[in-house]
Amino acid sequence: MDKKSCEFGCRGSKDKVGVLIAQLGTPEAPTAKAVRPYLRQFLSDRRVIEVNRVLWWLLLNCIILVTRPKRSARLYSRIWGKDESPLLTITRRQAQGVAERLKSTYPNVEVEFGMRYGKPSLESGVDKLIEKGCSKILLFPMYPQYSAATTASTYDAVFPHILKRRWVPTLRVAEPYFAHPKYVEALATTINDHIASMPYKPERLVLSYHGIPQKYVSKGDPYCCQCVETTGALLPRLSLPREKVIHTFQSRFGRDPWLTPYTDETLEELGHSGVKKIAICAPGFTADCLETLDELGNEGHEQFTEAGGEEISVVPCLNDHPVWLDGMTEIIREELGSWLDGQARNARDCVITCPLKSVA
Repeated sequence: MDKKSCEFGCRGSKDKVGVLIAQLGTPEAPTAKAVRPYLRQFLSDRRVIEVNRVLWWLLLNCIILVTRPKRSARLYSRIWGKDESPLLTITRRQAQGVAERLKSTYPNVEVEFGMRYGKPSLESGVDKLIEKGCSKILLFPMYPQYSAATTASTYDAVFPHILKRRWVPTLRVAEPYFAHPKYVEALATTINDHIASMPYKPERLVLSYHGIPQKYVSKGDPYCCQCVETTGALLPRLSLPREKVIHTFQSRFGRDPWLTPYTDETLEELGHSGVKKIAICAPGFTADCLETLDELGNEGHEQFTEAGGEEISVVPCLNDHPVWLDGMTEIIREELGSWLDGQARNARDCVITCPLKSVA
């Protein structure tokens, strides 16, 4: 049979390859009304809060969701963009940058992004990719270091949603890239460039990672080790000597002990010890957000200066820096692997007429 005379099969379109970039999330507005459902979804996740569910439900609904949204909204308002949160703006730019780089060589690769909490959701990202004809999807979490509270929680959202389909797409998950040369190179470039542009030479560089409770690590979470490996891979590439670089953990919540040393206490100790000028970077965050712009940029500045320090400069996250977009694209290409070699098979290449259409 002549290929040109072949009728389309039931699919009638190309098999595309999809990439779903997964980020944590953001409320839709810097208001208590918008923050409340975001916090409810986030703090109801059993991967995030591992405590007695009955007691936590009471604490969450009777205390936290009554008092915290107003305070969180005030913090978000200090960093909010013109129309949306910086995290949403940056994540969109990252997805666009990767899409442009991939499509230049692989025109049938589609890129979407989604948020674990808030909108656009991960589920909507999956749906968009499938609607575009993607029968293969790579899930790319924007968390270089694996933690059950972030990476595994992303799996919890995506896997069940995909399984609702009759035709379940083939799914791959990018492995944590905490020591990938492209990620480390991007970190070193952004940090060194920022330090070179500063009006003063920092006496210390603080590498502040998001913390998790120590009991999560005791249960087998590899997050702490992977953060340490990131720092270890980064140190030889930095323009500052190793003895001037400090590894810390931020954003602790509740009374349980979290990974130490704590960033806030470290900033106070540096100020009290006579250190006057420092730089601070959040290597585990691939996009600037509340934890970097406000917790480090505003609260961290207050903690350091009130303890006697004078200047603290926050290194921007990787964001949509070209070196990171190039690095992201390379990591994604590696993860797509054989899918790129055989991607975009065309239904026009078939030589058998669809039997359902023959009957019709």
